[in-house]
Order: sequence, then structure tokens, then C-alpha cells
Amino acid sequence: LRPIHTLEGFPDLADGVSEDTLNQVIDSQKPNQCCALLYSMSIAGPPKPVMLSHDNVSVPPGAGRPGLPASRGGRRPPEEQEVLVSYLLLSYLTAQLFDVWVSISVAGALYFAQPDALRGSLIDTLREVKPTMFYSVPWVWDRLLDSPKTSQLASTPFRRRLDKWAMCLGLRTNKRPAPPPCFSLAKRLTFSQARRFLGLQRCRQYFNLGTGLSGATTEYFLSLNMPICELYGLSESTGVHTLSRQEGFRLLSCGKSLPSTRTKTQKEDGDGIGDIHIWGRNIFMGYLDDEEKTQEKIDLHGWLRTGDLGFLDDDEFLYVTGNERDLITLSSGEKINPNPIEERVKRYIPLVRYVVLVGQDAPYLCALLTLKCQINTDTGEPRNALTSEAVAFCRQLKSQSTRLSDIVCDRDPVVTEFVSQGIDAANAEVTSNSAKIVKWTILETDFSMAGGELGATAKLKRANVGKMYQPEIESFYSEKDEY
Repeated sequence: LRPIHTLEGFPDLADGVSEDTLNQVIDSQKPNQCCALLYSMSIAGPPKPVMLSHDNVSVPPGAGRPGLPASRGGRRPPEEQEVLVSYLLLSYLTAQLFDVWVSISVAGALYFAQPDALRGSLIDTLREVKPTMFYSVPWVWDRLLDSPKTSQLASTPFRRRLDKWAMCLGLRTNKRPAPPPCFSLAKRLTFSQARRFLGLQRCRQYFNLGTGLSGATTEYFLSLNMPICELYGLSESTGVHTLSRQEGFRLLSCGKSLPSTRTKTQKEDGDGIGDIHIWGRNIFMGYLDDEEKTQEKIDLHGWLRTGDLGFLDDDEFLYVTGNERDLITLSSGEKINPNPIEERVKRYIPLVRYVVLVGQDAPYLCALLTLKCQINTDTGEPRNALTSEAVAFCRQLKSQSTRLSDIVCDRDPVVTEFVSQGIDAANAEVTSNSAKIVKWTILETDFSMAGGELGATAKLKRANVGKMYQPEIESFYSEKDEY
């Protein structure tokens, strides 16, 4: 068995190691040698071991540093030191990027959250630590959004009107360069209080890791003067390939390519959406002991096939619209990208947390919907109770529902009719009848990591959802419909 070391005894491991020995080890390291071995999850097979070189891991931290205060010989006084909170699994490459490599490159202080951070204690840690830089995944941003919304709903009518005015002003201001004269008033009355409520009053940069952050969530934080900068990348690109910056921010964009990297799209469709290919110093060495898989991923010129779909605008900002493996092929042979349709449904139906389109090899599309429910902070499982935001929205509809069980199985005709109207509105925007949602159902639970619908980083696991809710999916197509 290997020895187990404590953090307190870690410095003692250097006893007996001479400076000459240490220098020899340091000098033996080469830029093209393997620095880290991480496993990239695969839908179709076992995880693939990704080899990253020392040069690979030096690219993303260096690219992120222009947005950070300059260090003084690698050290800063405590009041200027970057402060980060580690709460995602370090097996997740982008979490490792921030927690290890960025922290080292900026000489930052790293605080570790409690193990139950994703079950509700994260905000308590943020309030205690007050980070200067914060990164998160879409699921966590959505949960963080619930907290200030709940606080606003519990405030006085005057306070709610004041916050609404300030947030409208904040959204408009962040979409144009020059702030209006009353922006400082909105900042003092609403923005500062919201950031303090979340423990982010000292935060200068906010990052989103992973695709799937809704436009509504992005705009909500933008209205609080908290622009979330999107990152795009894969394990094979050392976690980051494009980066949004506050000085070059575009809503729903993943930003521009890092220095020493390039991005292009191929096989564009009629809407200009194509396969995303990337190139640069951040592209991995290859899969360990698997030259065949490596050659399938990287072409002869070093371009990495990401499997993602998207487009570049005229200013080279990247927009990711989906993934090849998520495409739904109907029985007619037409391929449908579910992501923009799902996002549209969530925009029209604020009660909805998740939308999952189904219809592989079927004649038409159907949708599984979940409503916004509270989370049990002890188990991480969704409760039957709706969130305060969802309850308040039900009140606007003149519905008295407070629990999910009050709504499912068409028990609340008011909510059912509203959802139906939202589906119709989303269908009205599609460019072909094949992209319309014909049937839908509200599931009897919200999705969660504990339930198995979400992965370790809260990413939707479509394959799991398809297996877990197979009876509901089969019921969509059990009757012979003429469509």
C-alpha cells in the first residue's frame, strides 16, 4: 500500500532532498513531455486517457492573465491577491485549470468548499471567502439565480419595483459601452446588495464552464452588472480554446480563440452552422496507447474535430449551438438539432427547468419537461415543492399550485394551458414542420445529480434520461397518429 500523507506533514517530504537533486528534476522537464493524464468521457465507449503536455497546460492560464491584476514578482499584498473557491471535482479538467494552474500562475489563494457545496452550502462558503474570481457550470448558475430571486420575491413592493428598474438599467447598460448617469445609483441600491448576498462583492470576473447556459440566466446576471464570460473547450484542448472577456463581451458567445490558436467551421448548413474544428498549442498530445483514436480526432494538419456545432460571426466570435451526438434523426431522415428548440421552450415557459427533445427514428418530435423544484440540501435530490420563483409565477397565472404534484398529470388546467401556449409559441418560430414539438409531458421530478439525469459537473446526460424515462417516451408514439 502507498503511504498516506497529511497536509500538515507535506512540507516534511522535502527533508533529505538536496537543492541539486531538485534542480535536476526541474531541468529534466521538457515542454513536449506529458504533464497530466485525464480521462475524457465517451458516450459510445469507455473513457479515453488524454495526454496533456507541459506546453499544453501553459496556454490557458497565460491567456487568462491579461484580465487579472499584474503580480509583483509572483507575490501580491493580501488585499490584492486573487481568491478562488474550489468546489467542483478536480477530475473535471476546467476545474483543475482554475484551481491549480490559474491559481499558481497568478499566485492566488485557493479555498476548498465543503463536500456538500452543490447541495446548498456553496453560497455560505462564498459569503465567507468573498472570491475575486468565480467560475461555475450552467446548473450552478441556475441555482445561484434562485437565491436572489427568492430574496426579491420576499421584499416589499417598493423594493421589487426599485430592483426591477435597476436591473432593466443594468441590462441595457451592459449591452452598450457608455453607462448612463443614474447607473451609479442602481449599482449602490441593487447591484452591490445582490453581489453581497451571493458573496461575490469582491469578484471581478465570472466564468461559465461548459455549454448549456440559458440566455435568460445570462441576462439575469447581466442585469445585476455581473457579465458571465463564456469559455469553450474540450479535454483534448486543455479545457479552454475560446474565451469571452468583459471588454469584448457578446451575449451567448463563447468569445474568441486564445492566442496561438485558431478556430474554423466546416460543412455549414443553410443557416451557416457547421462542424467546429480547432488548432493550436493547447491541442493535446494524443490518447495514451491509442494511435487510431488519436488520428480519428486530429487530422494531418493538426486540426482537432470537436464534434460540436456552431458558427463564427464577422468578428470571429464563436457561438456553439449543439453537438453532433445530440442530433435527432427522424424516420423521414431529417436531422434536428434539439438545443436551440429546447432553449426557445425555456424562454417561453419560465416555469420549466429542463427540456429534453426525443424522437430518434420516430415520425415527429416530443418533449420531456421538468419544472423548477427546490433541492434537498442533505441529499441533493429534488423536492416536490416548487421554487419561490415558480410559485410566484403560478400566482401570476391565477394558479394556487405550490407543489409539482399539484400540476403533473394535468391536475392544474391553468398551468397546463400556459405550458401548451408556450410550446405553440416555440413551434411558431421553427423553419420546418419537422422541428415542431407534437407532444409533451411534465415529468414527476426535476433532474438532479443524485437522480442520475445530471453528471458530476451537472451536465445533462441525455442517454440516461432516455433510459430512465423510456415508458414516457414510448407513450408518445404508442398510438397511431396522422401527422
